[in-house]
Amino acid sequence: MEGYLKQINIKSDMPTVDTAIKRVTYAIRNGKSLGASAVKIIHGYGSTGAGGRIRTETRRYLADQKRKGLIRDFIPGEAFSIFNEATRSAFLLCGDLRRDDDLERANNGITIVVL
Repeated sequence: MEGYLKQINIKSDMPTVDTAIKRVTYAIRNGKSLGASAVKIIHGYGSTGAGGRIRTETRRYLADQKRKGLIRDFIPGEAFSIFNEATRSAFLLCGDLRRDDDLERANNGITIVVL
């Protein structure tokens, strides 16, 4: 059964890195419990400096979650393309990703988490 795409903006109030990671953790747990198959995290790309650190630490955290088997995968926004194998695999689990506005935009201010 195919789930849906949940979206969360973790950078809206320029949080600390720790607060941003807590928001990511909550979004993943909440998404799983509500039947989402993917979460789109809007973390910004770092034009002010803080966003870059949030992006870097978020992706480091997600790599750890993947290694532990707590998420299936994650796709950096700059790799979110039909030419990317991870993206095509994610389409099979979450059809909403095919219609996402950031597909083919190479947006490094987002990351897709496949639950």
